[in-house]
Amino acid sequence: MNYWEVLKEIQEICRNSTALGSRSLKYMQRSADIFGGNFSVEKRFSYFDHPEDGREVPCGFFKRFPISNSDRIAMEKCEGVVVVSAIFNDHDKIRQPKGIGSKTLDYVCFFMFVDDVTLKGLNHHNLISRKSKEYKIGAWRVIRVSSEHLYENAAMNGVIPKYLIHRLFPNSKYSIWVDAKLQLDIDPLLLIHSLVIKDNVDMAISRHPYYVHTMEEAMATARWKKWWDVDELKTQMETYCEHGLQPWTPKKAYPTDVPDSALILRKHSMTTNLFSCLLFNELEAFNPRDQLPFAFVRDHMNPRVNLNMFDVEVFEQVAVEYRHNLKPGGPNVGPKIKKANSDLFANGSCSKCEKYLLKMWG
Repeated sequence: MNYWEVLKEIQEICRNSTALGSRSLKYMQRSADIFGGNFSVEKRFSYFDHPEDGREVPCGFFKRFPISNSDRIAMEKCEGVVVVSAIFNDHDKIRQPKGIGSKTLDYVCFFMFVDDVTLKGLNHHNLISRKSKEYKIGAWRVIRVSSEHLYENAAMNGVIPKYLIHRLFPNSKYSIWVDAKLQLDIDPLLLIHSLVIKDNVDMAISRHPYYVHTMEEAMATARWKKWWDVDELKTQMETYCEHGLQPWTPKKAYPTDVPDSALILRKHSMTTNLFSCLLFNELEAFNPRDQLPFAFVRDHMNPRVNLNMFDVEVFEQVAVEYRHNLKPGGPNVGPKIKKANSDLFANGSCSKCEKYLLKMWG
């Protein structure tokens, strides 16, 4: 299909919202000191099996997401396709999408969430004026998030727009999450059509270029210090092993257990929204490394999410990846509470994951 045919089809789908499924999630409403509610293991896992009666699901927002009212209204007005990204702690540059069709900006919203540290950098480079109440850079509407009222860790704050996109944009029908290190090379309408609508799936995400087992990613996370608390990583993996995490095999319905989550395309259906809520709850419980709970949530939730895990070669054709901004002392990825051993199983065997490891290593 050409651009104009795709545009017309997506317009028709968005006009008829029932095309995305009549069932919707009910979200738990209450006040708490922590944005995500801080639920126990048993409580979080109890929501994986979602009954027909549609009981309420915990999905963040137990305290206010700190943005301006004008930005909130603009987000609620986005009723078709939304493209979302975020930069916290001035970790990346704002990159303009390429290959945009002549009518795309009339039907696709672009929102970039930033904190005050990033906003200060944008002002320093004369990309915005701090005197303005609303910020726009190219295609992106820039949303200031008062992150001192959220999580101490910048990466965890970035997880909110990444996985709770359906709550921030309640009227959008489709969304694309783009890590700020990426630059889109293809029109977002064409991406949504070719990777989600055409394949009739709930969500599309790239496979990891190297790993297929969750434990491989966990070991790499520890080895390369992508998260500093290795004891917490070990606890997380043991928790999942104890509750049924299995290594990838060709018998699974998916080609891998490890995604490259820099680019996520979603239809805002009930199952996709449920998956996003459940995964966010795991990230808040442990750490913002979203590849670690991905397969566990995907394989244990009911109903199952209909997922297109596309080839790495597709990812390389639709986006260009850049390196993050360099920071003195390295990236602020986690609480540097101690000098962590880079071996996930350095202090003895991981008995709860022994069966997993034996299967993974054959």
